[in-house]
Order: sequence, then C-alpha cells, then structure tokens
Amino acid sequence: MKPTRFEGIRTAAVHAGEEPNPLTGASAPDIVMSTTFLINPDVSFSANLLTEETPFAYTRWGNPTVSQLEQKLAALEGSEACVAFASGMAAITALLFRILKAGDHIVMSDVTYAAASELANDTLPKLGIEISRVDTSDPENVRSALRSNTRLVYLETPTNPILRLTDVAAVATMAHEAGALVAVDSTFATPIALQPIALGADFVIHSLTKYICGHGDALGGAVCGSQQEMALLRPMAVHLGGILSPFNAWLIMRGAATLPVRMHAHEENALTLAQYLEGHPQITRVIYPGLPSHPQHELAKEQMANFSGMITFQMRDGLAAARVFSTKLQTIHYAVSLGHHRSLVIYIPTEDMLKTSFRLTTEQEASYRHFAGDGVFRFSVGLEDPADIMADLDQALAEIE
Repeated sequence: MKPTRFEGIRTAAVHAGEEPNPLTGASAPDIVMSTTFLINPDVSFSANLLTEETPFAYTRWGNPTVSQLEQKLAALEGSEACVAFASGMAAITALLFRILKAGDHIVMSDVTYAAASELANDTLPKLGIEISRVDTSDPENVRSALRSNTRLVYLETPTNPILRLTDVAAVATMAHEAGALVAVDSTFATPIALQPIALGADFVIHSLTKYICGHGDALGGAVCGSQQEMALLRPMAVHLGGILSPFNAWLIMRGAATLPVRMHAHEENALTLAQYLEGHPQITRVIYPGLPSHPQHELAKEQMANFSGMITFQMRDGLAAARVFSTKLQTIHYAVSLGHHRSLVIYIPTEDMLKTSFRLTTEQEASYRHFAGDGVFRFSVGLEDPADIMADLDQALAEIE
C-alpha cells in the first residue's frame, strides 16, 4: 500500500499508516502478534513472488503492525515505500547485499556508524566487492572515487560520532551522472531535520532504535525508497531473517507519532547546552551543527530543517573526565545509544576508533582529528529541563581537576 500524503509532517507522524479498527472502533493501532495467518491455497510460499497484493501469510514475510509502521515511515520520508528490519544494522546489511555483488564498487564515507564501517572493512572485501572510503564532506572526493563499476555511494550525515556533514544534493547529482545509486544513513538527522530523497538520494536508512522510537525500549531499522527498489529489497529481508517484531513495531510507531514535537524540543535543548558547553572553561571544543562555530554551519542551515539533539565536545583529559562522569552524573546517563527522551553521554577515544572501525589515510585521519581531537564525548541531549541538565554537568565537572 502506498503511503497516504499529508500536508504537514506532524499530521503524517500521527496519522500515516493508522486507521481505526473497523470491527472494534479502536482508535489506536492494534498489535498483531500472530506469526501465521489463514490463507487460501493459491498463495505462494516464495518470498520472491511477494507483491503489494500478497495477503498476510507469515510474519517473516509481512505483518499488519509492521506494515503500518512502514507506511508511516515512508510518509515521513516522502518516499514511495519502506521496509522495516529488526535493527539498523539489519537494514544496512540487507541493502548492501541487495545492491552489491562481486566485482562491484562502493564509495563509502570514511567515517560512518562503527558497525557499518566494520562490515565494509572486513566482510564486503571477502565477497569480492571493492570499496573506496572517502571524506564525503568534500563532494569532489566522491567524484574522484567514482568508477565505471560503482554501484552505490553510501553517506551518513551528520556522521557518527563527529557530526561532520555531507552535501547530499551535490553528491547525489554526481553519483547519478556516473550511474550509481545513493544511500543516506539519516539516523542522527531524522526525517524532521533532513529529507534525503527530496535532495536526490535513492535510499534513506534509519536506526529506528534512536530518535524515531525515542524512548530507548525497542530495537528497529528501516530503509525507505522507491516502490520498485523496496519490492526488490523485501525478499532480501525475508531471506536474511532480520525481521522486526510486531511489538517493537508498535512501540516505534507510538514513538514516531511524537517525533516532530520531540525533535523541536531536542534541538532547543541541544542549542542551549551547546552554548553552555562552549562557554565552559573545562570544555576545549564543542561541535554542534546549530552553532556558528561548526565548520559546516552554512551547509547545516541550507539542508537541515532541525539541528537535532546530538553534540560532541572535547576535554583535556577525556578518559579521566569520562571516569568521573560515569560515577557522578545523575540526570544524565553514562551509556551508549542516542536519541532517547533521557540524556545520554559516552566518551569515544580517537585511538580506539582508528584501531577498530575507521581505517583512514593520513589525510583522512587529520580530518577526523580536526573534529575529534584525541577523543569526543558524544552527548545525546534529552528532553529534561535544560537547567537540570546543566546543573548535573556542573556538579560532575566540579569533581574534575
């Protein structure tokens, strides 16, 4: 089913994919936890023959609750269709395996989500897939890396963890001229801040675990794109088996309904906290797209409608500060993940990332260190009162020599 179009994104967040139950009159969407459904003898058992008209038969192939979430996400992203997955990495893996084969070439951001980087570093080459990792913040780096066998350009903006940006429209234009498709991991931005398909991308990837769920209680992932491409991706999802639980889909759908208003609050809080941190004597650098000090602030203003709730900041001895934060912070949780209603912070040492996830050239390492220094605190600013978040930071920072 194609997503219903709404004039306003807040209306789409609330209503897309949802209709009152015609039998019970229930206003909220149901959770359909059944793994199997009654079918007629003419329904095929092959995932390769799935169409929009195929009735629900088995939840690995399709489920009413998951389908409702997919319609909502497609409406939010302005795409024709969407396929949901059990996690963001399941979505990334399925898309890469669907697009790429031995002999193909992918241009990928040199800094991107750690697990996606490690998949590209370790698994894709074993399958005969060639990879060029480039700093996509300069579109000319992408242009120089394109080849006749380039099938996909893979972007992440803002990047995890350093919040470096990519001009999606510029990269999409040059990739399409070379015959390549473009995928954008837009997890940090969300559909509220960035609309990659409107900027020319072919696919948008989300870890639904983060902002779209928004409450830290459900794993999920999604890829949005054209009806044709999603029809080709769904059998890959079925065969790899990384299928979203209907219960998680229901939780994420509930979270998505408030995404626009939450992102407004996340941005408002993050800007307040970024300004506070930028003026703090113990903080040596703050990176936030909404600050004029961000090296790509003008690009952020041009392509982002919301600067999101992610901040990175540096301190002189980050690891020592992290040890204090982990025991002294009270309102803020020292924990991984991001995009939750509560504030989260974690320290990411540069040397660890360079040894494990990012295999960078000397020039690329210099670009990474320009943003990250010896390490960054990745700060996911939550929905608490900003005065309480600042007070928590103040009392923890007072413990640091």
